[in-house]
Amino acid sequence: MAKEYLDIDTLKYLLYDVHSLEDVLQYERFQDHDLGSVDMFVDSVKEFSDRELFPYFKEMDENPAHYKDGTVMVHKQVDVMMKKGGEMGLIAAPFDYKDGGLQLPSMAYTSTAYILDAANNHLPGYAGLTLGSAELIAHFANEELNATYVPKMLAGEWAGTMCLTEPQAGSSLSDITTKAIPTEGGFYKINGQKIFISGGDTQYAENIIHLVLARIEGAPAGTKGISLFVVPKNRPDTDGNLNYNDVTTVADFQKMGQRGYCTTHLGFGDKDDCRGWLVGEPHQGLKYMFLMMNGARIAVGRGAAAIAMAAYQASLEYANERPQGRKLTSTGKKNPDENQSLIIEHPDVRRMLLLQKAIAEASLSLVLLASRYQDIKQATKDEGERTKYHLLLEMIIPIVKTFPSEAGAVAVNNGVQVLGGYGFCSDFILQQYYRDIRISAIYEGTTGIQSQDLLGRKIAMENGKALELLAAEIMATITAASAYDDLKPYAGMLGAKLKLSQEVLAHLMPFAQKGDYERYLADANLFMEFMSIVVISWLWLDMAIKAKQSLLKGDTKYSEAFYESKIHTMRFYFKYELPKTTGLAESLMNSEVLTIKTNKEVFV
Repeated sequence: MAKEYLDIDTLKYLLYDVHSLEDVLQYERFQDHDLGSVDMFVDSVKEFSDRELFPYFKEMDENPAHYKDGTVMVHKQVDVMMKKGGEMGLIAAPFDYKDGGLQLPSMAYTSTAYILDAANNHLPGYAGLTLGSAELIAHFANEELNATYVPKMLAGEWAGTMCLTEPQAGSSLSDITTKAIPTEGGFYKINGQKIFISGGDTQYAENIIHLVLARIEGAPAGTKGISLFVVPKNRPDTDGNLNYNDVTTVADFQKMGQRGYCTTHLGFGDKDDCRGWLVGEPHQGLKYMFLMMNGARIAVGRGAAAIAMAAYQASLEYANERPQGRKLTSTGKKNPDENQSLIIEHPDVRRMLLLQKAIAEASLSLVLLASRYQDIKQATKDEGERTKYHLLLEMIIPIVKTFPSEAGAVAVNNGVQVLGGYGFCSDFILQQYYRDIRISAIYEGTTGIQSQDLLGRKIAMENGKALELLAAEIMATITAASAYDDLKPYAGMLGAKLKLSQEVLAHLMPFAQKGDYERYLADANLFMEFMSIVVISWLWLDMAIKAKQSLLKGDTKYSEAFYESKIHTMRFYFKYELPKTTGLAESLMNSEVLTIKTNKEVFV
């Protein structure tokens, strides 16, 4: 394993200098926090991760979670993550004071969660899902449910999950069949099965609080008939004693990656004694769940960004230590009498490392930007500002979830290549990162679903207002970059691609206007890739501006080489990645339709 798993300077640079956490701390909601207290929190999480997460990363892969005697056996560090994480406030951090939280900005919380993810991506999900399910209860459930469950969940004493998927209904939630039968006791009897439930059971959990989507008897068909229920594994009585609630762990899925993060198959009501309590109003379950989905999708993007960063650190360390081959001389030949070169001196290796750096750092920037939008939307009292940042957040969320997941996998793949044959061997950690990151493109809505959301919903949101706001943000950066002679060419390149995006949409939109939505969305994945590259180029240009300003001011907070590396990586991304939008645009505007099924039989 590498000696280090992230670049803490880059994390802090993005958090404090590029995305200006200080501006967010000016809002009344966050007035009890300052940069000093946030920095102490970030440093304490780094120390915790160094000690309790990173050393166990490889071990958790080699000794995966597994089903045994009706429960799931997980690594002992899962217990440490939950208990110590609860004590440190890692679950409660973003919650309101009234709910027992620290009211920390999402930007600060996201930074600390990113450190955990980079150190050991098998562990933070247990706490993260507990946070998500507690958040649903805190926002939408009654006071009794809040008082019964939320404090113990925030303390890490009880875990939490979200139960959506069923064996016969994957992403198609309208087809779920789990039943909820009302009783005179104020609870519902729950009966059904859920699969792919992350963190669904462990031998260390005294109790696990499942947030279950189910259909009340007689409810309308489709998504309009889905309700949300709190279904504890063990239901507490009035004296605080726990009684088994007929929630059965059927199995644990054995996976390609993230093997220390259990994924379970759960049964509810096998003995007709599983009780659930309605959250909010009947038939509003999917709405409640999706109100929390932005946070879940930021979390997936954050995790993928962290894995990409950890893999980059590991391959960079290897490249700086591995001698192999010799540089070409002016005659085009190699001198066998010279010492071998370190592989980091070879241009092709440097290209792969720069691609990893470009993807990993921009993915983190993207995730922090989404968190910033989330913070301002939540904290502002100005209705116009709230609307603006709500629309900006909605616009970028599909990209936040997708780019780190898809491009992150490409980055880690390049890391494996840097190691050559050793990259394919289990003695080296790159192959584990490669397996671990692959799930990110599937979690919380696949790339196909996110792409259809971006093109089908977000582009048209508020008659194009969300897209208009994002384009204005990009144009502001282009204008700012144009003030510097060495950045002006890149500003021009990005401006041209922004114009190209308008041409692509002008070609596609008529299909939607005619009601031909299948044709409109047929190449949504290509559009996602196109827009992701444009957005990431924007973030790199913004980073280069901040670095340029620091260099001109003689800022010594970071080294000159640090700032220069940001500008150099921006230039790399603009040379090697931004031009790919031309080919994507050509495909998107091609009149041939090859993927829509027709009456003519074609073998695929």
